[in-house]
Amino acid sequence: MFKNVMVYRIGEGWNPTLEQIELALDAERFVPCGASQEKAIGWIEPRGEAHGPLVEAVSGQRILKLKVETKSVPGSVVTRKAKERSAQIEATTGRKPGKKEMKEIKDDVKMSLMPMAFTKESSVLVWIDPTTNLLVMDAGSQGKADEVVTMLVKSLAGLSVTLLNTDMSPQAAMSQWLITQEPPAGFTVDRECELKAADESKSVVRYVRHPLDTEEVKQYVEGGKLPTRLALTWDSRVSFVLTEALQLKKLAFLDVVFEATSTEKDEGFDADVAIATGELRKLLPELLDALGGEVALG
Repeated sequence: MFKNVMVYRIGEGWNPTLEQIELALDAERFVPCGASQEKAIGWIEPRGEAHGPLVEAVSGQRILKLKVETKSVPGSVVTRKAKERSAQIEATTGRKPGKKEMKEIKDDVKMSLMPMAFTKESSVLVWIDPTTNLLVMDAGSQGKADEVVTMLVKSLAGLSVTLLNTDMSPQAAMSQWLITQEPPAGFTVDRECELKAADESKSVVRYVRHPLDTEEVKQYVEGGKLPTRLALTWDSRVSFVLTEALQLKKLAFLDVVFEATSTEKDEGFDADVAIATGELRKLLPELLDALGGEVALG
């Protein structure tokens, strides 16, 4: 359910009811792109059932889903068509279109081709924990996360969020773990890492499926190469790659997580949400503790 995790702290004083959230999201419900529209963004049913709720409550957790649809025309096609139109104008009028007119021609060509453009769809799952005031999203990049935050703040009156900030930066902590070869309690270091030089060379060393408790890795870090990604496993239950920006990539729930539920009949959306949020509610506080604890920005 969650493959990438970015975590935000919800500002104090925001505690709407489920009904209030539903009503607010409905005002920004997703509507597909029109014929000449380049982008559409809005909320869809997290469960995937048409005309269902836009916010789901599972085990006290609130789940939302944002959908983005984009249409694009290849720039090479626009340029070619614009040149053909420019040549026609020159042939019939004897004058060559200037820069301003060429820009207008390109814009017109692009709009005329938009109805035939292929669409690209993506969606981001959002989890709100009303007990801990954490907001977690399955966003693979900061740009995508910023887009989700913008829509959340636009849709939900009074909501404010900030990225989590820890006493020790993830990069400093990962460096320490690799040098001392002692991961924090409850965590193990796995076999994937990326080290990047801080100088102008920007040289990068990547380890994949390779032991990291070696003298070579230690020397690289002591020599100034800083970890930007490090694979970890928490409590033999959840594996992930921690980044320098405190993002969790390649999130995977291990077999032991599913052993207790393997014989139960409850499968699908509710079970996935309960498992994912249940594990992350325990993992995230321990990860923050390993980074020296959460501190207020500034």
